[in-house]
Amino acid sequence: MTFVGKFAAALALITVFILALVWGIGAMVEHKLAGPDPVTIASGSLQGLREQNRLSAFAARFVAVSTSTQTQFGLQAKKTLIMPGTVEYHVDMAKLNARDVTWDAKTRTLGVVLPPVEASAPQIDMTQIREYGEGGILSKITDADAKLEAANRAAGQKELVRQAHEAVPIRLARDATRRAVERSFALPLKAAGFDATVKVRFADEGRDGSEVWDTTKSIAEVLANRQ
Repeated sequence: MTFVGKFAAALALITVFILALVWGIGAMVEHKLAGPDPVTIASGSLQGLREQNRLSAFAARFVAVSTSTQTQFGLQAKKTLIMPGTVEYHVDMAKLNARDVTWDAKTRTLGVVLPPVEASAPQIDMTQIREYGEGGILSKITDADAKLEAANRAAGQKELVRQAHEAVPIRLARDATRRAVERSFALPLKAAGFDATVKVRFADEGRDGSEVWDTTKSIAEVLANRQ
């Protein structure tokens, strides 16, 4: 299993950073008469991320090896298929709302709770597929070749999906997404002069020992109280 970065993922991250920065700075300018406001800035960054819809911060390349056998008339045909594929991991940012983002003024900590990471269907690299083995006489008198190829491709797809959902790539995808979102919120805050800490976790992960999110209101509640 080999992990590779993809240009599309990097481009998506750059777009996220620009949108978050623009929204955050725009919100800061809008409220400059009242002074820099971390809640408003975070709200602008959130809007920028939501407009990205799906944030893809990580991609991985896997290789599946499958072998199938056909037996008829006392004859046997056997083939092995080596099939590489790439899987992209993304988070549906449209599911992120203001209640998932909190600001703790005492510790100057912004907390973000993300939707789960999802894996795309494997994208098969058709130019790199390799097949070994022969059907021999059985392939000449039956459709063994076609059956072997279909069985190997189905098994290969299933194996790629299994590899994509293993603990290691999921952890790497989470870490990459976490870093991307942290930067997206931290950049506008830093530009506004806030020395803030951004902590990002996924909804199915436990909180850290500081329990920041248990002692602070979400930005949705803060903004609602202002109205």
